Amino acid sequence: MEPTTKGKGLPENAYRKLKEGEVYMPVVPDDLPLPEVTGYSLFWGMFYAVVFSAAAAYLGLKIGQVFEAAIPIAILAVGMSSLLKRKDSLSENVIVQSIGASSGVIVAGAIFTIPGLYILGLNATFPQVFLASLFGGFLGILFLIPFRRYFVKDMHGEFPFPEATATTEVLVAGEAGGRQAKILLKALFIGGLYDFLVSGLGLWKEVVSTTVFGWGKQLANATRLEFRMNIGAAVMGLGYIVGLKYALIIASGSFLAWWVILPAIYYVGQFNPAPILNAAKPIAAMMPMEIFNQYVRHIGIGGIAAAGLIGVIKSHKIITGAFKLAWLEITGKAHEDMIDNKAPRTQTDIKMKWVSVLIVSVFLGIFVFFLLLVVKGNVLYAFTGLAIVAVIAFLFTTVAARAIAIVGTNPVSGMTLMTLIISSVILVSIGLHGDDGMLAALIIGGVVCTALSMAGGFITDLKIGYWLGTTPRTQERYKFLGTLLAAASVGAVIFLLHRTFGFGPGGLEAPQASAMAAVLKPLMTGQPAPWILYIAGVILAVILDFLGISPLAFALGMYLPLHLNTPILAGGIIAHLVYKSTKDEKLQVARREKGTLIASGFIAGGAIMGVVAAAIVFIGQSVTGQDGWNIMKTIGTSKWVESSGAEILGFFMFLLLLIYMYWDSKRTKVEE
Repeated sequence: MEPTTKGKGLPENAYRKLKEGEVYMPVVPDDLPLPEVTGYSLFWGMFYAVVFSAAAAYLGLKIGQVFEAAIPIAILAVGMSSLLKRKDSLSENVIVQSIGASSGVIVAGAIFTIPGLYILGLNATFPQVFLASLFGGFLGILFLIPFRRYFVKDMHGEFPFPEATATTEVLVAGEAGGRQAKILLKALFIGGLYDFLVSGLGLWKEVVSTTVFGWGKQLANATRLEFRMNIGAAVMGLGYIVGLKYALIIASGSFLAWWVILPAIYYVGQFNPAPILNAAKPIAAMMPMEIFNQYVRHIGIGGIAAAGLIGVIKSHKIITGAFKLAWLEITGKAHEDMIDNKAPRTQTDIKMKWVSVLIVSVFLGIFVFFLLLVVKGNVLYAFTGLAIVAVIAFLFTTVAARAIAIVGTNPVSGMTLMTLIISSVILVSIGLHGDDGMLAALIIGGVVCTALSMAGGFITDLKIGYWLGTTPRTQERYKFLGTLLAAASVGAVIFLLHRTFGFGPGGLEAPQASAMAAVLKPLMTGQPAPWILYIAGVILAVILDFLGISPLAFALGMYLPLHLNTPILAGGIIAHLVYKSTKDEKLQVARREKGTLIASGFIAGGAIMGVVAAAIVFIGQSVTGQDGWNIMKTIGTSKWVESSGAEILGFFMFLLLLIYMYWDSKRTKVEE
């Protein structure tokens, strides 16, 4: 009998809890597997891993948000197989998506920490970035394997898995996937062109502010109040996917920081002629962004750290059961559904003895990496760094996986901040501080951050495979390949962007890395840290949690600059308006889903063209020198882009983009 999935959709019990004695049967039956790893699936999986790593790294360093590549890659995979008329390519497309989706998770681990080294004046080398990402990704895969059955099989119907659900629906869509791919590619072109006209050619200003108007400038000078917005297509598209609820929470945190706390600090601080804390100048001489970076952002940092701790406390049952589950996997006692001592194909993982051997091997690799490239041959420091990585990464793996399973959001930034604080305290206590201590702590944070990011992303892949009937062992094996390619790509992109733009003030924002550096420096150099501001953030996070508001999202809004949160809110509002544009439930879903495809295209297109623009500048500088050829100077827009006319045009163009997003999303039918 030839295996086929033609005309098959997901079983009726795919998303609900199973009844007593009921068994879930995946789309691809256990005894009739489809081709999974082929030359076709390997090539496209590797291709997407490299391309989306570059795109996600650029976007993340610019706005602090890494878009999840799984859905766009799934759409492209389905569209490509449809275009090439490949039959029964469902399992191949799962492997394409699984390998390619390594991009976003590896990028998150690297860009949230490594640019902090440059911001602190410590130049990271390519091997340091590459190996931190590689070993972190490998740990995330290996630590998650013992928990695969618990999350994807034993808890079937208990967790919603929003991202895995969306990706699975795309992969199952079959013939409809070709039309979806066309929508995505069209949006990718429009979003990419729009953002390139801004960041590449400078036809209008990228960040607009009310200070372009006379009344706005007077208000900012008198009270430090201003409205700022990044008008990029990629950032707005991200807001559409986030949705109005979380966009409002993030924006509310930003509004509290910028329109309440910041003016209050200026109002009181303007009467003090001396600098406060570690500031270089008095508050009266500071502009809004300077006050935000020096004081307000620390409240958000404290909130993020507390939100991560709250997540750990709420997940304590999973953490305490982690060792037991791992032991049951090693001894084989957890496999109650084995037939003749052999697990079904769809429940076959890499054997735990090999997982154990690989974990030990990765630990050894991390130790050697720390010893030779991080702590200059000090065995005690290298062993301490390894111990911190091993304990924290293992404990937080299940927290990351659970967060993705429930809400589709991984609080990796909060947990990484906790890692940096813990690492700093431990390293200083054994005598490692100053520049060497900051280097070690950020590399440790990079490994842990990547491990947790990978754990959250990989559980999505494994759930998709469970619903569709892919062999878990195959996904697990080839995830290592995607991790290798993504780690190499993100290392190259970070190096390119550092050489081209730099990070921090005057360069790419790298907001998470800036926050990490801000936390780390006082701890490692003996300077007075703003503990009161951190504590204020902690108290705020606890209050928000009591009120049922996501403290992580709110705190994220407090430490990201205002101009990066306002377009997210704009995208969330468009998503809400699209959904409410009709009372027909099926049409609501169809319009919202088309909007999601358009938003994904904007994100991917804008990010990819951002990398292209960076490459053009980098090549020009490499050939002609640091002050040499520049595309904006060549076409005469370098002065125009800084003018008030370019800023007003930016407002207008962003409004047109929002109108297009709403109009095109509404222009759909239920059957699409």
